[in-house]
Amino acid sequence: MPTEHQPPLKSLKWYRKLAARKGRLEAGAFVVEGERAVRQLVAGHADEIVEIVAVDRVPAAFRAVPCRLLTEDQFAGISQTRSPQGILAVVSLPAETYSAEVPAAPGDRLLLLEDVQDPGNVGGLIRTAAAFGFSGVILTPKCADPYAPKAVQSTAGSILSVWLRRTAGYQEMLAVLKQRGYTVVAADLDGDMQVSDLGTVDKLVLALGSEAAGLSAGLLELAGLRLRLPIARDKAESLNVAACGAVLMYLASRSAE
Repeated sequence: MPTEHQPPLKSLKWYRKLAARKGRLEAGAFVVEGERAVRQLVAGHADEIVEIVAVDRVPAAFRAVPCRLLTEDQFAGISQTRSPQGILAVVSLPAETYSAEVPAAPGDRLLLLEDVQDPGNVGGLIRTAAAFGFSGVILTPKCADPYAPKAVQSTAGSILSVWLRRTAGYQEMLAVLKQRGYTVVAADLDGDMQVSDLGTVDKLVLALGSEAAGLSAGLLELAGLRLRLPIARDKAESLNVAACGAVLMYLASRSAE
């Protein structure tokens, strides 16, 4: 049943293609599923929503956005989750995501992820960065794509709350940021910087590596400081990268108050 805000109809195959990076790049769009996540997008980024697709009816709060209604079977055929909630938003893919362009106003606290391949961890870290007032997240090319379905789902609607760059030019970005007065702080089990010293860093790029390999020698060399999060290493060798990032971003946000 069409609505007065319904855009030109796309094939169901078009929506399914958005599950793959190639399809997202071709369409210039990605998908956010679930009512709470869609509600957050409508509240903060309604202009970036191409359309909302729902089963049978669209909640009244979303009807100012272009909408399309599908049957339950049709929706299940395009959903990217195991348990479809019956509503999703098709969202414009930010144009600069895959460039090495540093925003004109990057913000004072940034996160860098090196080769974090699990999309759930990538999405969770983006969500945490948004929650603790970080402005942007830089990802290396071996990181999971932040707009992959599982990563987007893990952001719980926060995917547009920070700027993102997933680029092979991340070292060039760091060089530009360092010229602008940023300090790269690397999370390193063998670092000598204490977490209490985060308060001394005015413009921060917090760098986290993969759980398997940690940060590369090249990135450690670029870092101005190496921060050690004290843990009981006789009981646990390391923390999950999402847990480590949450602790450090929380401490950075407190030191910035």
